Formats: sequence, structure tokens, C-alpha cells
Amino acid sequence: MSRQAVNPYLPQCEYIPDAEPYVFGDRVYIYGSHDKFNAPMFCVRDYVCWSAPVSDLSDWRYDGVLYRKNQDPKNRLGLRLLFAPDVAVGADGRYYLYYAFDFMGIMGVAVSDKPSGPFEFYGHVHYPNGKIWGRCKGDSFPFDPGVLVDDDGKVYLYSGFYTPVPAIVTGGRRKFEGGYVLELEEDMVTIKTPEKLLFPKEGEGSFPGHEFFEASSIRKYDGRYYFIYSSRLNHELCYAVSDKPDSGFAYGGTLVSNADIGINGYRDEEHAANYAGNTHGSILRLDDRFYIFYHRQTNRSSYARQACAERLERRADGGFNQAEMTSCGLNDGPLTALGVHEAYTACNLWAKGGVTGRYDGSGVKSRLRNHPFITEEKVRGKDSRHQFIANMRDGATAGFKYYEFDGTESRIAAEIRGKGTGKLSVWLDAACSNRIATIHIDHDAGEFSTFEAETTPAKGTYPLYFTFEGSGSIDFLRFSLTQGEAK
Repeated sequence: MSRQAVNPYLPQCEYIPDAEPYVFGDRVYIYGSHDKFNAPMFCVRDYVCWSAPVSDLSDWRYDGVLYRKNQDPKNRLGLRLLFAPDVAVGADGRYYLYYAFDFMGIMGVAVSDKPSGPFEFYGHVHYPNGKIWGRCKGDSFPFDPGVLVDDDGKVYLYSGFYTPVPAIVTGGRRKFEGGYVLELEEDMVTIKTPEKLLFPKEGEGSFPGHEFFEASSIRKYDGRYYFIYSSRLNHELCYAVSDKPDSGFAYGGTLVSNADIGINGYRDEEHAANYAGNTHGSILRLDDRFYIFYHRQTNRSSYARQACAERLERRADGGFNQAEMTSCGLNDGPLTALGVHEAYTACNLWAKGGVTGRYDGSGVKSRLRNHPFITEEKVRGKDSRHQFIANMRDGATAGFKYYEFDGTESRIAAEIRGKGTGKLSVWLDAACSNRIATIHIDHDAGEFSTFEAETTPAKGTYPLYFTFEGSGSIDFLRFSLTQGEAK
């Protein structure tokens, strides 16, 4: 790799949730929604494209705008939102972009000759008589498309949403029973077979405890079909497996939770490694390596979500073990401890007493006013912005995983600002029992300043956890590990 790969894997201050990863040619492309920092709603921006060489998942390139909101003829004013998209290659070799169009309950399709676009409006998914799917009595609510062009050329479209949208929006005629599948004609937009309830959200055929909620995605590996979705718990991506694309799916397990719930002893949102929130993504296969792409929340909001990815461990039976949130997901191994590390790459974050809720719902910012969070601001004197951890109060902890220590790291420095007096304890474990450094802090300024300390030598692979103990609050920009004595 040209550099070490970190999470989030795109440049800081870019907000691409709901990412669907695909390999086209020699590059990995992601197709996702587009959030904006401090926006009042999710998905307010136009679709954009990012890609990276398959040989270097640290080298992401901005490929420009894929598709603009106002290109759809039903949204000429650009007031409607573009929700989570998916992409498939048609029989004609062109690339077809599917998108759930706000809460209108219709599915749009755009087309391009290139995976990076730009895409042009193609049509709305419709019946042979021309009526738009989602506008007829008894239709389900088209939402979060997942598209598969199978080896035999058949085109399958998956969709569904758990929570009924108010009748004032839908006309009261839609079904909200779970996840559906239908087959499209070769033209990629005309319905060939009636929709079929494939993943009921309750009752017989549902997956107890991990019932379908949204975020339909589909992959085919080694002759088997893997359906990836967000469960009703909302913080996790789960999967189901079948030998057929339209029936017989059995629950497989959780792929990733953006609060690490389900692994390492974290039981639920009140006992988690991170502040939970919605998530959406899918699996990428590169040769014999598998990754799960998902997103995290920032700014105490569900409206500024960032793209993350983790390596997946595939079992001999073809299933997957749940991945752990890390700061080094696409690096295919730990980060080198020596060097400079940005605080926004923290994968675990909690306040004194732990995590007490998620970054959505009413009154979030007042309820979490004493909790740390990742945010951004303009860099003073520069035409750029940076992210950092804000509002670390007594007992707040930020975790970073994982680093390879070679035993030569003997000094640690942290860039801190705010009105805080106390110490920043540095640990090699989430239990905060193996301390390697204590950085003393006495600060009352609006600018970031550097505070240093010597470290206890370590050799091997470890996480790093920073806990602030003291009065007031601090913001945490970055830290570095170097050789030599502390100044």
C-alpha cells in the first residue's frame, strides 16, 4: 500500500454512508448516499463516486459526481433526497444505478457507460402496463434497492422497509411486511414477476432477534446467495444464505455492529463499545479476502455518517464470523505504532459510566451533553477542515485498534485543547488495566497544544485506549508515538 489504511477509509470530513462496494476492472468502487456535516436530515447531497485500486485500498480517489438529485424528472427542484443506491451491470454492458427516492415510495434507475459515471436518468421501476411500482394498491414500499444480475442473466431486485411510513405520504395503500424480491426484464427497469415477501419482519420465516429492517443487499459467492441487511436492532448488519436467489434463505449471523454489540462481552446498547446508530453496507470479495463495508455516526447525529470497512473471517462452512470495529480495517493488519495518528480514527468511544444511548432520536444532544463525540471544524488560517474528538470529560475514553509495537516506542504526545486539568491515561486494553503512560494536562486555551510523556515499552499487537481523568473538558486532535525521551 502507498500508505497505511485507516477507518474511516475516505478522507476526513467526507460523509458517505450506505456504501455498496464492487470491483469493476482493476478498481474497487463504492456507491453510497451522501451526507453533509450539520445537516438537518440524512442524504441531502448528490451521489458522488470514490474508487481505489484493488491492489491498494488505502489510495481512494474522488471520481466526481455520479448523479444529481434534480436529474430525476420527479425532482426537478432537487428538494427530494437520494437514499441508499445500488449498481448492477446489465446484459448490454452498461451500469445501472438504482435509488430509493426519498420517502416517495418509488424506485429510480439511471444508466452510464462507465462505473464512475456520470449517470443519466433512465426510468422508474414499473409494471409492463407502465404503472410505477409502489404507486399501486397492494404494492410494498420500494426502499433500499439491492440488485443482482445472476449468471443466467436473470435480474433480481430486493427491497423493503420495516417501519410503516405515514399514510399522508404513501396514500395508505403500501405494505410494510419486510423484505421483498421481484424479477426485472432484461431492460433492467420493467417488472417481470410479481414481488414476493422473502424476509418477513415478524412471524414464520423471520429471524428472531435479528428480523429484517432495511438495507437490502445481495451477493453471490461460490454458487450461494448471501443477503445482507440491517436488522431491527439497527446497529448491525446481518446476513442470510440460500442456494436460490428468491427462496430458502436461512439466517447466517451478524457481520458487524457499529457498537461492537455481540462480541467481546458487549451485550446491548447500554453496554457497548461505541455509540450505536443505523448502518448499511455489504460484502466485498478480493480473491480469497472478504470485507464488510458499513458506516458509523459522528457529531451526535445520524446525519453525518462515515464509511468504514473491516476484514471478515470466512468459516469452512461458508459463513462469516462477526467482525470487530477497528481503526485499521482495510490495512489487512495492525497499524505501525510509531508515527502520527488522528483521533478521529477512534473506533471505540464512551463516557464515564459507559455508553447510554445512540446518536439518533429526540433530544440527543441534550441527553448526551456530557458525552464525547467526533466532530469537525475549519482549520484556523487554512482553507481546509479537520475532525477531532470533542467534549472528553472525566472518565471519557477513546479506543484505537490495533497497533504493532516493536518495543522502541518510548514517548507519546497528544494534541489537546479546552479547559481541562488532569491526566490522560494511556492503556493497552479496553479494561483500562494495563497503563503504559500518563500524560499530565493543564490547559485553558482555544488552540491545540502538545502534551507528552514517557511510555512503558511494549512489543506485539495491542489497542490503545485514552482516558481523561480530571476536571473540565478537553478536545483530542491526534497523538504520536516516537523514539527518544520525553521533552
